Amino acid sequence: MTTATLSALAALFGSAIGGLTSLATTWLTQHGQWKYQQLTRDRVKREMVFAEFISEASLLYADAFEHESTDISKLSKLFTLISRMRILSSKDIVDHAERVSNLIIETYLSPNRSFKEINEIRKSGALDPLREFAEACREELRRFHA
Repeated sequence: MTTATLSALAALFGSAIGGLTSLATTWLTQHGQWKYQQLTRDRVKREMVFAEFISEASLLYADAFEHESTDISKLSKLFTLISRMRILSSKDIVDHAERVSNLIIETYLSPNRSFKEINEIRKSGALDPLREFAEACREELRRFHA
């Protein structure tokens, strides 16, 4: 091999290695950005489902104090949200959501409550059935973000 050939081959291999390095760097950067965007979308989906569940459960819980029965259709959205959580979230979140839905059903089945009785329930700390659910959601979102 002549010096010119060796020099040309070295330049060719150097260019190929540089190109491959550039390609790998670009791919890794794009992949990292895609993964971050996917995680962000998943987090937003979870936040939306959690917020919607909290809103729906709050309305139903308040309604349950005034009514001894309800249309099953009123509960359907709540159960739909729990099913969506089964897809998106951990078992712990689903368990908390099911406990909230069970409490709502039990409240519907119990006699109507007066405002005075509701105040007594509030003083005992039992008027916020969504507290544990919300705390579990916050913890999951914190872990998910990390």
